[in-house]
Amino acid sequence: PAAILTEGTKCGRPAVGAPRSQSRACEVERRWVCKRGPRPDRAERPREEGGKMATPSGLASLCEKFRSAVSLSYVESKNDPETEPYRSKYAARELLEGVKQLLAAEEAEGPPGEGQEREGEAERLQAVRRAVVEYELGVNYTDTQECSAGEEHLVKCVKLLERHRLSRECVSLYIQAQNNLGILWSERGDIKTAQTYLESAEALYNQYMKENGSPPLDTNEHFMAQEEKLTDQERSKRFEKVCTHTLYYLAQVYQHLDMTEKAAQYCHSTLKRQLEFSGYSPVKWALNAATLSQYYLTKQCFMEARHCLAAASVIFAQAGQVPSAEDNETEQDQQDLQQRKAEIARCWIKYCLNLLQGARKLLEDNIGELDPDRQSELIAQRKKEEDEKEKGRKKAVLFGTSDLCDSILAMEEKVSCVFPLDFQEAREIFLVGQNYVSEAKEFFQVDGYVTDHIEIVQDHSALFKVLAFFEEDYERRCKMHKRRVDMLEPICVDLNPQYFLLLRRQLQFELADTYYEMMDLKVAIGNRQEELDSHTVKKINSLAQLAIKYYELFLDSLRSPDKVFPETLEEDVLRPAMVAKFHIARLYGKLITSDGLKQLENMQTSLEYYTFLVEYCEKHADAVPAIETELELSKEMVVLLPTRMERLRAKLSS
Repeated sequence: PAAILTEGTKCGRPAVGAPRSQSRACEVERRWVCKRGPRPDRAERPREEGGKMATPSGLASLCEKFRSAVSLSYVESKNDPETEPYRSKYAARELLEGVKQLLAAEEAEGPPGEGQEREGEAERLQAVRRAVVEYELGVNYTDTQECSAGEEHLVKCVKLLERHRLSRECVSLYIQAQNNLGILWSERGDIKTAQTYLESAEALYNQYMKENGSPPLDTNEHFMAQEEKLTDQERSKRFEKVCTHTLYYLAQVYQHLDMTEKAAQYCHSTLKRQLEFSGYSPVKWALNAATLSQYYLTKQCFMEARHCLAAASVIFAQAGQVPSAEDNETEQDQQDLQQRKAEIARCWIKYCLNLLQGARKLLEDNIGELDPDRQSELIAQRKKEEDEKEKGRKKAVLFGTSDLCDSILAMEEKVSCVFPLDFQEAREIFLVGQNYVSEAKEFFQVDGYVTDHIEIVQDHSALFKVLAFFEEDYERRCKMHKRRVDMLEPICVDLNPQYFLLLRRQLQFELADTYYEMMDLKVAIGNRQEELDSHTVKKINSLAQLAIKYYELFLDSLRSPDKVFPETLEEDVLRPAMVAKFHIARLYGKLITSDGLKQLENMQTSLEYYTFLVEYCEKHADAVPAIETELELSKEMVVLLPTRMERLRAKLSS
């Protein structure tokens, strides 16, 4: 889940574990990855006359140099040529070294003798200013891929602030230095050390807010005149943004350490804080929230997943509608926005599909049909439980302010977050999912996005499949499966197996399964009739033959170029291949014919497929757990079929 925050929190820092070539400065969004340009001459460092700064003009000059260095690092560096990608960074470094030298000269003179308390305050101010310069140098060196030097300066910054880290002047800078050390160590592959720095930064934030809580000074304020200082409101906003960065980096660290649940928790906290302190891009935020919803789906947390998706849809709307060609946005901007909208729609599709499939697992009996007793039991107990559960969990997941919450809650009301227990409830969720299918397909068209388009069609087919489970009428259920065939078959036929072999196999198997289910439904309909009419017989046989055709196509795709079926099947195709063999055996047994010899032929073919499955498992014992049920039935049929065939032969000969 931490991967969803790859766009960052507008701080420009790279994701934990990302290459150093990504930008690490707060305002920088990109970075040239080329050879370094030549450094400016180090010998020409600016100095104040006599190295003193006792006068106001000396302090003003110092502050001006610092501001110039910051501007070079974070503004002008964006425009550096590719041949000299770090030109502004190196120039900023020279200015920072000059500021550092002047500060050292001031410290050597010592603070003015105005009492012990004033001396202590002056000493802290000197330490903080030196720490700010060390921090900026640390970021500068790491930005230019000189990580060891960068670490040295960041560690110096931390040491200078250690005694005063809980003061208003130091806490924000201290946390930022720890954040950068965490990133630096993660990029070296030492995630545990990165975790230590980042968790220390989070703990310090929590301690400061508990013991003090007043808005701390921003880093750059230490080189500002009194009249330029920030308001408490702006200080608070910047400090909270620093903490948001800490949580963002921790989310990625926990992901690297396979602490998935904690990673998701920190992702969620990051997104909440971005909304609270208005530090986000609507499109990026919406995509991140939608992607986080997919983690909650894996945990069956449908209320949380729906809330993330509803928030994503509401926030995405802040970016405006998809721009028209007449607007100023470029064609690429339009395409990017359309793609993000389609990606959020796909997350909604997965939500609806997972909710329906979860309900099916809850309601089905041991043969895959809806269990009426279980259904009645769940309907009776559901309302009270869900009301209590939602009341307790909502506080922890809500995004945004009251106005934003109202919009998100209105969006949530369009689709349930509880398992549907009858056809009507299932249909409402299905229709929401189908609407998002249409939205996603508007961008992910087969011409240009083959794989994405097919995956969306497969999800649409899966929505019909699970809706059919809730339908009691067999004829209507059959029509739903026919819709699946109509959307899958044309794509399967057109796919080139040379480039899309895996996708083609998936479609072949799904088509075979769909025809198989339709055949079973037609048999069930026929069993309700006193006598099978010719139309029903023809339909059953036709569906069975189509199912056999696609199962055989799937099995043929596993053969070697010389058409030989593998002696040992790969793990990923073992169960599908064995199920295909088993179903083909059963389908030949379902074919209806009045020709006795044809019956014998079908029974013989059926026996061969059952026998293959039994003999394969005798040779490969490790395959048994994957197909225990099918194997047990196959063994029974291998015993029963020869006897039935003998009886039929005897009947035919007489």
